[in-house]
This record gives sequence, C-alpha cells and structure tokens, in this order.
Amino acid sequence: MSASASIGSLSVSRVGLGCNNFGRHGSVTRDLAGTRAVIDAAIKNGVTFFDTAALYGGPESLSESLMGQALEGRRDEVVIATKFGHTSGPEPSTWGARGSRDFIRKAADASLARLRTDRIDLFQLHEPDPKTPIEETLGALAELVEEGKVREIGHSNFDAT
Repeated sequence: MSASASIGSLSVSRVGLGCNNFGRHGSVTRDLAGTRAVIDAAIKNGVTFFDTAALYGGPESLSESLMGQALEGRRDEVVIATKFGHTSGPEPSTWGARGSRDFIRKAADASLARLRTDRIDLFQLHEPDPKTPIEETLGALAELVEEGKVREIGHSNFDAT
C-alpha cells in the first residue's frame, strides 16, 4: 500500500488502524503479544496511521499502553492519533466530556507516558465539552503544539450544527 493522504502536516496511509480493541477482554489484541502481532502485520502491509484514545481499553487506557509497548523502537515508522476528553469510570458521575486547560495538559502528559513517546502526532478532542469555552480548549491545544508535545490537533464526534 503506497497511497497516502495528508492530515495537516502529517503524511498518513490512506488506510489506518483503529485500536479501540487493544486491551479489550476477549479480543486477539487483549494483551501485548496480540497487539504486537496486529501492529506488525499492519505496518508490513503499509499501514502507518494508528488511531487510539485514552478511553480505549478501559479506565487503565490499555489501548495506549499496549500500543506504546508494541511500537517501541518503531516510533518513527508510524503516525499516532489519540483522543482525550471523554471520561468514564465506575460511577456515572465520572462520565462525560472534559475540555478544560488543566484536564487537557494532564491528559496529554498521561498519553505521552502511556504511548512511550515524546510527541503525539494528532491529538483530538473526543467530544465537545459544553462546560468549557472552546477558546480555552483550543488555547490549551495551541500551547501543546508550541511546546512540541503535539504536532496537529483535531476533533471527533462533533455535530455539524
């Protein structure tokens, strides 16, 4: 697969790998061995774009953790997209959108650590946070880009209206 597309300054394969199942009980990618096998097969077949989220793999964010371990030594071969801002937990009161500056900065640092990398190629707001002004959210993302922790920013699950 040699076809590529651009996302801002990023060049990615036209086919990407969604990593929602990494760390999910009952899936082939529930553990590091399975995750590594799937990532290796994807890269071998020309896939360079990998999409995950802090939410994937449960409260422990296993998708990001397994991806970080599986990509060790191969980081420059791929483009990593991850998402922040949609939280879950054992109590419904912990669920929901989070887009405050403080939350975003902590989320970025946590994702960087789990992914075992010094940069996130595409950092996306998983869903809009109605309690936080979008200017605050975008300002925090701009800071992360300026600091080199994030290359491009995006969003997911926004309504067109």
